[in-house]
Amino acid sequence: MLTIHTADLVVFGDGRPSLPGGAVLVEGRQIAAVEAYEDLAAARPTARVRRWPGRLTPGLLNPHGPEVLEQSYHPDPREDLGTEPLTGEALSALDMTDTRWGASARRGVQRLLAQGTVAVAGPLHRPTVIDAVHRSGLKIQNGSTPAARPPLLPGADATFAIFDATECVATVINGRLLHRRR
Repeated sequence: MLTIHTADLVVFGDGRPSLPGGAVLVEGRQIAAVEAYEDLAAARPTARVRRWPGRLTPGLLNPHGPEVLEQSYHPDPREDLGTEPLTGEALSALDMTDTRWGASARRGVQRLLAQGTVAVAGPLHRPTVIDAVHRSGLKIQNGSTPAARPPLLPGADATFAIFDATECVATVINGRLLHRRR
């Protein structure tokens, strides 16, 4: 399926000037083209179109993967633990099983996606956390210097985020829309 994601501004992420009124054509898991919206829409009239406010840009790399996902507990809304992640003594007081770590990581991943994150710096060590991250599509970047976010180019993974003036509007990883503001 072809999808055109269009925004007020497309930021390539590789030093080239941004493209006002630009669009990204996604075919499967890859970017097929990055052009002016009018040109893409005319060339692909049957493509699904998603119009977004703001700017479309390579997604974010969160440099604190272990801290966010393995050293914090993201409470379930049904628990009486509040809504913010628990760390330190509050985390130590919980009975953290592998199942609970996995559920916490899934909720933490949802928070990251809602911020436009497409990758986290590792290393991650808990298998249930690693599984939650892999299932979400987020990339784990290990090493002392995380790799740069890939620019928006034809042939690259269709991985990007859209931001309006105040927050992340949508996050797409490998062509899948994984977060969208309601």
